[in-house]
Amino acid sequence: MRTPSLKYVVVAVGIAAIGLATIAVLSPAPPRATAQQASEADWKAVEQALGKSGQLQPGDVFRITMPRTDLKVKVQSVDVKPGFALGSYAAFKKMGNDAMVMGDLVLLDEEVQNVMARLLAKGIAITALHNHLNEMSPHVMYMHYSGHGDAVQLATSLHEALSASATPLGQTAAAQSAPSSGPDIDQKQVEAALGRTGRVNNGILQVSVARAEKIMEGAAMELLPAMGVNTALNFQPTGDGKAAITGDFVLIDREVTAVAKALRDNGIQVTALHNHGLDDNPRLFYMHFWANDDALKLARGLKAALDLTNSKKP
Repeated sequence: MRTPSLKYVVVAVGIAAIGLATIAVLSPAPPRATAQQASEADWKAVEQALGKSGQLQPGDVFRITMPRTDLKVKVQSVDVKPGFALGSYAAFKKMGNDAMVMGDLVLLDEEVQNVMARLLAKGIAITALHNHLNEMSPHVMYMHYSGHGDAVQLATSLHEALSASATPLGQTAAAQSAPSSGPDIDQKQVEAALGRTGRVNNGILQVSVARAEKIMEGAAMELLPAMGVNTALNFQPTGDGKAAITGDFVLIDREVTAVAKALRDNGIQVTALHNHGLDDNPRLFYMHFWANDDALKLARGLKAALDLTNSKKP
């Protein structure tokens, strides 16, 4: 049998290589990456309508944060950072051809009524209005809301409502948020004391803990942690190993008294207790807290309270 000449072998190999390269170029991206890119692209119009960029969170929740970087607020003589206790947000979740939005708006007292009127006029429900902390200067309120419909129209309605406040939106918002150095507390030690890991965001150590059971709005819509249905524990360093802490525990009725006692036994003030929604199942109670003390001591106190809740294991 005749052996093919070297020339024909080289040509054959070259043709095969070209074929493989063509297949590689024409082959689609991995399904997961493609789906992620498509999901994020779906929300571009929402970002444009609201005037702020957002991020896709677990469970396909698209969350847009709108911190009140325009405010200089003190709580018990501590200058609080926007990401610590002044974080407005909107969480969008698709529902068939429409979407749901829910969130929380940080508003000065004089902004509350005009923002509320504009939301109600657009069919967006006000689900709660209350304080989260005490001894705040200037005083701010927290307005929780929920709406259903076209996602872009919901974002447009939110933008119009927030124009009655000084909430930073648009391209100038980023410039008003100054960069911040990392915390001067030992993050690893605090996380070890909590039994949970977190992330540092503009100098704030933020820890999020989801509940173990499924939370529903009515019978059809699951409420996910990224939509605000999660225990939030925030640490803002105040010097010498100390930190101010705030956030809220998400509780069911039988946990409320025990958690309040555990916090107070550990030198942590309970500053508010209320609902955030109208139709959650099981019925949820949100317990807000405050302290400014040794960071590790406070982490151990939060852990004692957390252990009394039906939270997901780390």
